[in-house]
Amino acid sequence: MNSKTLLVQITLVASVLYHSSCQQTAPQHIVNTSVQSVITETRHVASVNKQVRPITENFEQAQAAKPSYAAAAVTFGSGRWILDDALLASGKTDAQHDGHAIRIRNAGRLSMDFDIQGVTGLSINHAVYASDGTSSWQLWASEDEGKTYEQVGETVISTDHELQLASFKLNGSHKVRFEIRKISGGKNRINIDDFVLYRADHMTAAAPVSSVTVAKPLDNNRTVNNSSLLLGNPSGATSSTANADNYLIDHQYYVESYNKTKTEPNWVSWHIGSEDLGSTDRLNNFRPDTDLPGGWYEADNTSYRGSGFDKGHNCPSGDRTSSTAANSSTFLMDNMIPQAPNNNQHTWEHLESYCRDKVKTGYEVYVIMGSYGSGGTGKNGYATSIDEGKINVPSHIWKVVVILPEGDNDLQRINSNTLVIAINTPNDNNITPNWMNYLCTVRDIEKATGYQLLSALPRSVQDVLETRKFSGGN
Repeated sequence: MNSKTLLVQITLVASVLYHSSCQQTAPQHIVNTSVQSVITETRHVASVNKQVRPITENFEQAQAAKPSYAAAAVTFGSGRWILDDALLASGKTDAQHDGHAIRIRNAGRLSMDFDIQGVTGLSINHAVYASDGTSSWQLWASEDEGKTYEQVGETVISTDHELQLASFKLNGSHKVRFEIRKISGGKNRINIDDFVLYRADHMTAAAPVSSVTVAKPLDNNRTVNNSSLLLGNPSGATSSTANADNYLIDHQYYVESYNKTKTEPNWVSWHIGSEDLGSTDRLNNFRPDTDLPGGWYEADNTSYRGSGFDKGHNCPSGDRTSSTAANSSTFLMDNMIPQAPNNNQHTWEHLESYCRDKVKTGYEVYVIMGSYGSGGTGKNGYATSIDEGKINVPSHIWKVVVILPEGDNDLQRINSNTLVIAINTPNDNNITPNWMNYLCTVRDIEKATGYQLLSALPRSVQDVLETRKFSGGN
């Protein structure tokens, strides 16, 4: 690593991956196996154990220039790397330590084209390029020379224009190669520098120099395999209050991007498996989310009264009947949108029931639901807002559903034959009850919203699934 002592923001993510013995999937010893929480700390990065030197790629010893984003291989001091929609940068607005860094845009990738034996951890410096906005990226690992990959840890969100450190812990002793995949942020660019591979327990840290914020524990029954964000973070939402209209909230049973200005979600994402469906009755305990940042308006059970719109769930009560806690979580008001009654009670409910029926017959389902625009028609007529203008009435409500047979290594099992349903409905009380009348493609929704849906999938798979319209059947 750079010899300077850096005050950096380290995001340590411990995650559980359950691996099956299915062929064509990466082996199971890639990632640390204890999940309790996501911890963000500000620490000094101290010295490393010198007995086994880490391998540091600082992208300073390129054998050839790489000034364009076109896919190409570049050999650095550590070996050959593939830069796809990425370039070797040295501009004044690039975040870097010693003169050069990698700059990645769109859904670009930075990939090792060689293997390293016995990696137990790694760290990567990352930052937002120049004045660009937030992006998110993931680290993936392969133990079969790049034939198959598995995600390491959780998605990393780049929000700062100065280099920050993301650290990952591994427990394998096999040969491995890594790939960074930018999954959200569109044309926003990120810089990557100082990619450090540890082959022993090198990293130690001094005591924290500021308070430690611990997120809500993950449900012990839910692994990364069934993660609400397995398919990606569509808008690059972050948990920074500076990003108030794209504010990431993990409710444990679903994850959402919340919009402070609109007082409603931009989108909500969740997984439905057989373990989510039980015998818990619908609680109807609508209530404000008191965990919203201080000073933010909290909608409550009276906010929709007399408006002519239903309190429309994003993640529905019926998808969370395994426990009282699970069902109760769906009645937080920041899981609601003003939804035309016929849309909510008929069209939307029919698709929700269809998804649960698939789960009951041996499938599992990933769902992303959202809304956009302003102005809908409820039973009292047209309105652009309710609650004295505090809550936006969306003009359109959409949903993307990915259905696959129950199993493990879900991301690796999703391919060009996987069943995907996308619908986009007007928020109108005159809507018909048949949700198939509102079928569209995932790309149609992306064009309407600017989001990148299914961004965790390989681009070749995205190109098929996102452009194909569901036509019925299994």
